[in-house]
Amino acid sequence: MPPRRLTKGFEEEVYTGTWQGDVIGLSHRVAAALPGFTTEPDTRNVEFTTEPYRDYEVLLSHLMTKRCQLRRYLREIGDYTLIPGSTIPLGDVSEFHLSDPDNPYYVFIRDSYGTNVVTASHHVNFGIDDPEALFRVYRVLRSEAAMFLALTATSPFFGGQVTGFHSTRWGLFPKTPRSVPFFADHAEFIRWVEARLGDGTMYNHRHLWTSTRPNGPASPYDLNRIEMRITERIACPCLLVGVAAFLEARVWEVLENPGLDPLVGWSSGELEGMTAANEEAAARQSLDATVTDWSTGRSLRMRDWISGRLAAAGPTAQRHGLVGHLGPIGETVDEGNQAQRWLDLVRKGWSPRKVIVDAVAEAAEIDKAVMGAECA
Repeated sequence: MPPRRLTKGFEEEVYTGTWQGDVIGLSHRVAAALPGFTTEPDTRNVEFTTEPYRDYEVLLSHLMTKRCQLRRYLREIGDYTLIPGSTIPLGDVSEFHLSDPDNPYYVFIRDSYGTNVVTASHHVNFGIDDPEALFRVYRVLRSEAAMFLALTATSPFFGGQVTGFHSTRWGLFPKTPRSVPFFADHAEFIRWVEARLGDGTMYNHRHLWTSTRPNGPASPYDLNRIEMRITERIACPCLLVGVAAFLEARVWEVLENPGLDPLVGWSSGELEGMTAANEEAAARQSLDATVTDWSTGRSLRMRDWISGRLAAAGPTAQRHGLVGHLGPIGETVDEGNQAQRWLDLVRKGWSPRKVIVDAVAEAAEIDKAVMGAECA
């Protein structure tokens, strides 16, 4: 009997640009030419998604097929490629390149936030139909989201400068609204979103920019999935699958243990403060950060928190056929994430441009190794 797995899907936001590392706004052209690709408010990044699948090999194949389709199109229209990272690593970051001046939401985002919101990332969605279970998963994943930022941090540069963050994206990104509860149930979520739309704090139901978000075809009323939004854009396909499998193992732990709930022992306000501090620490120091584990209230090193959660999830991961995908998590904890590896090169004398140019070529080779001629 095959292992039970959740449906899951990826959303990938990625920068387009030159092999010299310069980010060039092409999303309006991509979206017009390729079905299934969409613009972001700024032209410099483009988004594509997968359908939800249970099987990781199928999910990865569909993601990489789209990534390679994008690479081929970029070669057709010029000597363009994909730029790794989750903030604009090189060049001018003062000007917003609006992709659709007729879209009032895009104009609102430009005028309200500027280029701090022009980021790239992976969002990972898991299908959960039961509202009570969905909100319990939301509370746990949001309490632990800093771990997934630490594993995927890939934005130490902004406009050609070393910023002091491992995740400049999450350090600058305007988390909105400023205070978001750890909703006790679906009814509270509906009331809260309706109130924020009513007082103008949120422009629309999608204007909820937190690490983790309940989502569905008609939010806040019709929900069918949980969305992890904090993860940075992951160039390495094996790490992306590893992150998704680690998340799925944790989701199954929550689903199979009804007593696992941060609201038992903590108030929503206390959890907001704890998770905000953890996310800020992870944005600055990622795997080297010191954080607070909600389940014990104790401070510990981020590496120890991740390793402990990974070990504890082992039996659940085994039951659901996830263990074979988790290797990259331990490797990243031991060897460092992308931001840390890039900063090591800077300490050895490399400029941010040299780091990014090398990373552009490396990312292309990784995709080619996975997909062969399709991504050549």
